[in-house]
This record gives sequence, C-alpha cells and structure tokens, in this order.
Amino acid sequence: MLRIGYVRLRDPESASDTVTLKALGCHVVRAEEPAPDTDESAVLFSILDFIGARDQLVITRLVHLGPSARCVLEVLDRLEQRGASLYVYEPELNSEGPGGRALRAALEAVASLEPASAGRRRRPAAQEIRELQRAGVGPVEIARRLGVSRMTVWRKLKAVEA
Repeated sequence: MLRIGYVRLRDPESASDTVTLKALGCHVVRAEEPAPDTDESAVLFSILDFIGARDQLVITRLVHLGPSARCVLEVLDRLEQRGASLYVYEPELNSEGPGGRALRAALEAVASLEPASAGRRRRPAAQEIRELQRAGVGPVEIARRLGVSRMTVWRKLKAVEA
C-alpha cells in the first residue's frame, strides 16, 4: 500500500503539514499553492489519476480537498473508483468501513444544504480552453479540469476557430 500525502498551501499553518504527513508514514508528499482566483488543484488531480488500488491519500484536514462538501465528495468518488481510500489526520477520519460510510453521509447532508453554485468555477474563457489544448490537453481532460461539460469545451473551441 502506497500512502500519498497532499497539502494545499493556503495559510501559514499548512506549511508545517508536509512535515506532519511525512511523520504519518507517507511515501510521497505533494504540496501545491493554487492560484488566488481559482480553486483548481492540478496536483490533486494528478494524484487522483495516479493513485492505485489499495493506496491511500493522506491529508491533515478536509479543507485541503476543496472549498465545499461537493468537492470533497468528488474526490471520495474518484478515490473509490480507483480502489483507493482517504485518511484525514485531524479530526481522525477514514473513508473505509463504517466510519467511511458515516463520513460520506455527513458530507452528502452538508452538500445538500449548500447552494447549487458552491464550489463551482466561473465560466471558462475560450482562450483558457484554447491554451490548455495547445498545451496538449485533450477536450475530455479540459472539461474535467475546468468543471464544465465536454460540449462546452467543444463549443468554445469551435468559436475560437471561427
């Protein structure tokens, strides 16, 4: 089992989290500082693409996974699809077993109370989509990264070409 630590560097407290994750036995620790105008997490998405069955994503606090319960649920879904699990250091939570079911139920309850737009990105500009395409990112991946549908990506690309 591979333990992968992840921390989003948003506040001074987060800087010490990398040391904590190493002390928790993480084989790999990745940190990122997202751009101030977005909550996109390229490093987190690459971890979720890489993580394998029986591996574990380790974080110090749930807030590192995103600004809303919906974002955290999305990460949990992707981990489950890959056969991996989540471990949160503070408060101590695990996505496996009965505690995992309780965690998911609590997050779903909170997500149901959030406004529909909570945690959603702004509408991406056509130029932003075009830049990702030029960087070699495919339309499906662009849609996933930007939190929009594939059709939106295709429409914006078509508009730029016209």
